[in-house]
Amino acid sequence: MADLHIEQQADYWLARFTAMASPCELLMEVANRTEAEALAQCAYDEAKRIERTFSRYRDDNIIHQINTSSGCPIEVDEEMANLLDYADHCYQLSEGRFDITSGLLRQAWKFDGSDNLPETALIERLRLSVSWKKVIWQRPFITLPKGMEIDLGGIGKEYAVDSTTNLLRQKTAASLLINFGGDLAVTHARKSGNGWCVAIDHPDRCGSSSGQEIEIKQGALATSGDAQRYLLKDGIRYSHILDPTTGWPVAETPRSVTVHAANCTEAGILATLSMLHGRGAEAFLKQQQVTSWVLR
Repeated sequence: MADLHIEQQADYWLARFTAMASPCELLMEVANRTEAEALAQCAYDEAKRIERTFSRYRDDNIIHQINTSSGCPIEVDEEMANLLDYADHCYQLSEGRFDITSGLLRQAWKFDGSDNLPETALIERLRLSVSWKKVIWQRPFITLPKGMEIDLGGIGKEYAVDSTTNLLRQKTAASLLINFGGDLAVTHARKSGNGWCVAIDHPDRCGSSSGQEIEIKQGALATSGDAQRYLLKDGIRYSHILDPTTGWPVAETPRSVTVHAANCTEAGILATLSMLHGRGAEAFLKQQQVTSWVLR
């Protein structure tokens, strides 16, 4: 593929491509280019498959079919059903603060670094069409009321990391690092016994290290933050982390939260839920007994 690039580093192979509007990398501790190319192609194909299947920007997939169903039941396959079950679990766990129907609020909020806050009336109007409780989910059928939408953006990238990791584990015993837009997983320690070293981005300088480096031998890391998506008005920074129960950004969120967990989906939801707790992010993470790094 034209946008899949592979190069040899000192003691591993590196593949780069773009998927899900994010830069993606695959680091592979394999011996030769042939194996590296096969693994990279597998990762590329899986990331692109998930993007095609679950992106809300397409008009030829199940998400579009559900969002244009006008209240008619839509039957979904097992993969989509599992994701909807997970979204329902996250909704219940978060007491309604993680809601895959909240994407409609993007029509009001444009987190472009400006000071343009939306009209309260618009937020309130959109909020009438936001609530997972209004959706009828009876596996394998979902019935979405007319005017509502679902958006799996809050779990899609992390799911893609885990799905790709599981596929690659079946193809090689080599140590791998799968990184999709900063959400990543490592299969196991490297030959030396060491892990892969990664750095947490500085909240104000995307692509620059915050000075926090992490060695990861196994498991996953996921980060949630407002480095690139925010509004700033009258000295108040409005994060892109929205509370769907109010339609407004959560107050006093950390600049970024990074969580280490067994898989990327788990790490991602814990990072997101901690942000939804605002000033209580650290207390929430402590309660979950997970390793995390919080930048304010």
